[in-house]
Amino acid sequence: MRIPVVSVMVVLSIGAWMLTFAPQRLHSADAGSNVRTPLLVELFTSEGCSSCPLADRFLETLDGQPIPRAEMIVLSEHVDYWNHIGWKDPYSASFYSQRQGAYAKRFGLDSVYTPQMVVDGISEFVGSSSGEADKAFRKALSASKLPLRLSSISADASNILRAHLETGALNSSFGAQEADVYVAVALNRAESQVLAGENSGHRLSHVSVVKSLTKIGTLKQGQVLTQDVHLTLEPGSDPRNLRLIAFVQETRQRRVFGAASMPVSAR
Repeated sequence: MRIPVVSVMVVLSIGAWMLTFAPQRLHSADAGSNVRTPLLVELFTSEGCSSCPLADRFLETLDGQPIPRAEMIVLSEHVDYWNHIGWKDPYSASFYSQRQGAYAKRFGLDSVYTPQMVVDGISEFVGSSSGEADKAFRKALSASKLPLRLSSISADASNILRAHLETGALNSSFGAQEADVYVAVALNRAESQVLAGENSGHRLSHVSVVKSLTKIGTLKQGQVLTQDVHLTLEPGSDPRNLRLIAFVQETRQRRVFGAASMPVSAR
């Protein structure tokens, strides 16, 4: 686990990061440009980790789309390896711990830690470090992106979510023979009153909390993928509090080539 040395300094850094992009925001508005490049931002977090709430708030800031040229597609993935110290994170699952472990191998890390942020599968850093986030976002914005489109998204009374997904062609410029296509269902917002562990007594809030992450296909070089998606939601799910995220990720190096996000609507 990595923990920021002084939390107050991190808070100030986040404020400075926001100010850094303010001139770009004004320039973009003057230019009348609405073009945004999608970036997939994954936060590995836990309600049992005292240094995670600051990163959770940072992710919420990113979900507010503060960077004119970027469409921040955020995922809050709650790991389960903190559950043994007194508080079981209700949003945690071993699957997200395993996914983080795969990233640890990819980046040559000695171990996993929280909070960890991963941008487009190519950069990782402490999830509350705005300085490192700045570098990662600039790097990701300069990379070529694979077009993705989600449409016809709805959920019915039988808890079935339906959507249509289309990708652009995985051409040779991406340097990959194939890539995995994933869809994630996430809660727009979630809250917990933590009763034990390092965050005992605190009410924590989260955005884009991943409830399921499913591989739906493989995209081969030179091909496109067009597919209808059917997913079973948890009983009692409120479609008004759900979003659907799709992304294409290179199988070995784990670079994310493209991503898209859309809200879910009730049918």
